[in-house]
Amino acid sequence: MLTRTILRPSTLPILQLQLRAMSSSADQLVIPSRSPSNKVSILTLNRPKALNALSTPLFQALNAELEKAEADDTVRAIVITGGEKVFAAGADIKEMKDKEIAEAYTTNFLGSWNKIASIRKPIVGAVAGYALGGGCELAMLCDILIATPKATFGQPEISLGIIPGMGGSQRLTSLVGKTRAMDMVLTGRKIDGLTAERWGLVSRVTEEGQSVVEEAVKVAETIAGFGKVAVQAGKEAVNASLDLPLEQGLRLERRLFQQLFATQDQKEGMAAFAEKRKPTWSDK
Repeated sequence: MLTRTILRPSTLPILQLQLRAMSSSADQLVIPSRSPSNKVSILTLNRPKALNALSTPLFQALNAELEKAEADDTVRAIVITGGEKVFAAGADIKEMKDKEIAEAYTTNFLGSWNKIASIRKPIVGAVAGYALGGGCELAMLCDILIATPKATFGQPEISLGIIPGMGGSQRLTSLVGKTRAMDMVLTGRKIDGLTAERWGLVSRVTEEGQSVVEEAVKVAETIAGFGKVAVQAGKEAVNASLDLPLEQGLRLERRLFQQLFATQDQKEGMAAFAEKRKPTWSDK
């Protein structure tokens, strides 16, 4: 039986995040900011006139900000968003339309666009509006995905004479199943946020009128409140389940579980539970 995971609006006014932007330059392809706690790095795609169409320069900027967040010990989680109107309406056709096979192959075109997959810190995606083609693929690279009910997901590359090239056929199949992935890849079918949640593409759907960015930051802040070692171990274990046979995946999970007993955070977490107090994590 399919169920909906809907985030109900609070009886209090919607939280107005005071994002401390490091820069607000309109020329930046990715604008970095921080949540009020300073623990969540918020990376906002910034090509509004092009509906955040994805390009190599944009991904170079995104990769640079991801590397900064990964190296910054004060950052515990990352949010990637296009804002409250659009996530990313696809790859930049102007960049692709005149490419020849030799150039695409020798430069490994789109290869660098998967950098996000190597980031060890948890990433929460916030999707409003279009997440099409490369935008849908970027969304699927996030660890947790939150969308508005009217968000639009799709892999319409077939209408351009190509197929997904950044994991769309692979990750989509593992998330929604073969027949649904075939439907989206071969017919260009688009689905809304509610359908994406039912199919397993989206983690949570906001209520109509809620800020998807604020909800994503709340989820990231929750993750940021736990010990860093356990969080990264949990992400590693879940990601491994996509690549490993069940027996090997269970073995990896058990080894990670056992290794966490060597951490101070395991001792602190269990002691705090027994003593009915809030744990103080040391990330050791």
